[in-house]
Amino acid sequence: MKPTLILFFSVLVLLSFSTASFSQKKVLTDEDEVSGMVSKEMDEVFHSDSFIKQKNKKFPTVTGTIVVDIGVVQSGKVSTLFKVDSDINNPNFTNFLSEYILDHKFYFKLQKQQRYKIRYTATF
Repeated sequence: MKPTLILFFSVLVLLSFSTASFSQKKVLTDEDEVSGMVSKEMDEVFHSDSFIKQKNKKFPTVTGTIVVDIGVVQSGKVSTLFKVDSDINNPNFTNFLSEYILDHKFYFKLQKQQRYKIRYTATF
């Protein structure tokens, strides 16, 4: 009976440590690394079923390219969004896209007091 209890508690301890390490976000320090992660996550967001469904419901005819500067702060939140260039002339779509990006929280963190501005090009 005792070896079973020891094994049970050992597994329980290992699981608690592994859960804590998975729940922490990766801290990025290099600007190129941050830029790559922002581009990767934005690509995933804009190709996700939920985004495509909302876009097609509200703006089925909108196509084109938009270039934005995305400001990211320490916690992985989007702090600023600035439209640099766009061949999409629908201000309602631009507002929809801005709100969608501003509500996104990245799956990484930055070092304390770090901010990065990343230029991202999205094609619809």
